[in-house]
Amino acid sequence: METIVQYFETIPSSHRSLILVGGIALFWIIESAVPLFAFRSSKWKHAGINIFFTLTTIVVNFVLAFILVWSSDWAVANNFGVLQWLDMPLWATAIVGLMLLDFGGAYLAHWTEHRVPLLWKFHLIHHTDQELDTTSANRHHPGESVIRFVFTTAAVLLFGAPIWLVFLYQSMSVVLSQFNHANITVPKWIDKSLGLIFVTPDMHRVHHHYRLPYTDTNFGNIFSIWDRLFGTYSAVDNRKLVYGVDTHMNQEDHQNIGRMLRIPFESTAKVDHELDQLG
Repeated sequence: METIVQYFETIPSSHRSLILVGGIALFWIIESAVPLFAFRSSKWKHAGINIFFTLTTIVVNFVLAFILVWSSDWAVANNFGVLQWLDMPLWATAIVGLMLLDFGGAYLAHWTEHRVPLLWKFHLIHHTDQELDTTSANRHHPGESVIRFVFTTAAVLLFGAPIWLVFLYQSMSVVLSQFNHANITVPKWIDKSLGLIFVTPDMHRVHHHYRLPYTDTNFGNIFSIWDRLFGTYSAVDNRKLVYGVDTHMNQEDHQNIGRMLRIPFESTAKVDHELDQLG
């Protein structure tokens, strides 16, 4: 455990980048071998759009990273936060810390984005993707990247997470998000067993169905416990799902980067009009 702590305390930026790129490459290969569905359009063009938003996410987090590091260092130096107040062995700190950061930085942030109209305007860009695959994981409007960063920083402060735990959490979050967005067929027995602890593709894909109530279920990123605990868990045959978000099903809404960047700043009247047209 000490080796893991030492590694993530000083993990180079190049290694963090390798984790992101390596995860996409790994799940892309698996998708090619055992896809759940066949792409209707160009998989490479689809990936290009999502990689653009992945890059903007990286830029936002890189620019703001010093705030996250400062918050963690301050919490540890001032003995502030849940993890600082609990006397636990290192392995327990890692497990409890990962669960708390996943709750505050992912589940709670995600749930809130679906409840607050202003935040939803930014988050819905992630939902406009109509052909889900591993590249969809980081399809976030730059504004949402800032929103997620605020929640993560608040979680780091509130829970008193040391920097090694923060970087371990972020690395796991990236890989698990790529996994649970992947267009792969997972054997039922594996999905059922793994899903008792972790969010699986079969579980998360339900969240990307284009209509309520399924859009407002399965908010988890790493651990599946939060959706089960707070009653937001839902199971649906993935073969019956239609991806997207019902207010933005036009091709321009999910294929045009400029249009997607503008969507959060458009009036609700325009959205209502589009919804009426959809019927």
